[in-house]
Amino acid sequence: MANAKGNLRSDLGRVRGLGSAKEGVRHWWVQRVTAIALIPLSLWFVAGIVFLIDVDRATAIQWLGSPVTLGLMSLFLIALIYHTVLGLQVVIEDYIHSHAVKLTLLLAIQFAGWGLAAAGIIAMLLITIYGG
Repeated sequence: MANAKGNLRSDLGRVRGLGSAKEGVRHWWVQRVTAIALIPLSLWFVAGIVFLIDVDRATAIQWLGSPVTLGLMSLFLIALIYHTVLGLQVVIEDYIHSHAVKLTLLLAIQFAGWGLAAAGIIAMLLITIYGG
């Protein structure tokens, strides 16, 4: 129902700046921030892979074992997976109309994303500790 000014949004909704999704602006910003963070991290990752083309296994493990490399690799993995989860969430919310299926898929991508990030970081730590 429209208020006195003919606006369909509630007074509280206008004050808070919330649209119908209640969190769309935050989601949009986080997706953009992760995309921007992925630009230098992806360039660094590709440069690292190019560096590792002609090195032996011990050198590659030593490279990964560096605190800077391990930190950047973890940031890259987290940003990449989080950005992917955000994108998949938008697709599911836009194109899946069954509430039960939508909720199941949203939960599945959240668990899969965080599980993959944790598994990747644990794998990198194990490689650096035990040498692969």
